[in-house]
This record gives sequence, structure tokens and C-alpha cells, in this order.
Amino acid sequence: MNTLAALLPALPPVLGWAVHARWLHGRLTTARRDPLTGLWTREAFTRRARRLLRDPRAVVILADVDHFKHVNDVHGHAVGDALLKATADRLAHHVGASGVAGRLGGDEFAAVLIDDHGTAGDLLAVLHGVLARPVDGQDPSVRTTVSLGWVRAADFPADDLSGLLRRADEAMYAAKQGRAGTRRAGLGRLFATVAGRRAGRTGARTDAPIVGVAAR
Repeated sequence: MNTLAALLPALPPVLGWAVHARWLHGRLTTARRDPLTGLWTREAFTRRARRLLRDPRAVVILADVDHFKHVNDVHGHAVGDALLKATADRLAHHVGASGVAGRLGGDEFAAVLIDDHGTAGDLLAVLHGVLARPVDGQDPSVRTTVSLGWVRAADFPADDLSGLLRRADEAMYAAKQGRAGTRRAGLGRLFATVAGRRAGRTGARTDAPIVGVAAR
């Protein structure tokens, strides 16, 4: 009884700190989320993705909305925002709680999932169809597809996240150019890039020599 009585005066400050710590945690989590889509921002995605890459079953995905500028120019930014939000929601749902999805910027998204059954190709083919569906609440004619590039981490054990994203980026570009929907990174060499960007992308050198092409 005496011990309880001695602790009672200390409870309000302790509870206050607990509430404050919870509030700070909430603010930090919010700061790491993209305000439009709710996905993790680049930095937060990178931190979580690197942990997942310790699993040899990890698959890295890069997704890019096709003709997004046209949607914005013709239908307006509100419609474009709705398209990005729907894309993010559908991507996060398919990645699941065991994976992570993030918005890298603009209409570009990345994800890492754990392929438990070796069926990533089938899963992403289904995802590609889901991402092409009209957005709820929008004109059904306002639609586009999303090009997906992906790579198994186990195929390139020497690559870090940046290298795997670069390979997925090359595969995504090949899918976009060939209107293939999805493309898996091959075992060939890549174009020389800087900061994980292929030639022509923001952050890539325009004078980078070609050292090889990813196999299709």
C-alpha cells in the first residue's frame, strides 16, 4: 500500500511522456508517408526494402503509369491524382502485409514482395490487369495501363537495392516500349547509369557509355 501511494504522484508525468512519445511516433510515421497516395516515401521505402532483401525469395518491382502526362493535360490534375491514388492502393493490396510499396516520385512506384511460391510472374500479370481497371468514381473512359518491370533478388546476389531497382527499371522500360505490360529483368548486363537511372531518366548521365543491354 505504501509503495502504491509513493508511485501515484509519479503517474501523471509518466503517462504524459507515454502520450507524447505516441504522438511523436505518429508524426514521424505520417512524415514518411506520401501525402497523396499514403505509400511510403522513397527514404522510408528504401529502409524497409533493404530489410526484405535479406530474404532470397524477394522480388523487386518498378511500376510506371503509361501516358500519365496525357491524362493530366486532358482531364486535369484532380483526375490524375485519383489515378495515382488508385494505382497505389491496388499495388499495396497485391504486395500484401509481408511486402512494402512506395512512391518514388511522380507516377513511378516501387515494391518488394516475398515470393513464397515462385509465382511472381503470374501474380504480376494479374496485377497488371487490375491496375488497368477504371478508377472508381471517375469517367470509365479515363484509364491507362501501368508498365511493370521486375527482378528476382536471388538472380543477382551481388546487387544491392539500387542495382536491383536499376535492373527492374530497364525491364519496365522494355515492357513499356514493347507494350508487353510486364517484363522480367534478364541475366544480361545493363546500360551504364548513375544513381540507378537508365539513360534518359532524371539523374542519369547523358554521356554514359553503353556497356551492355539487359536480356529480354
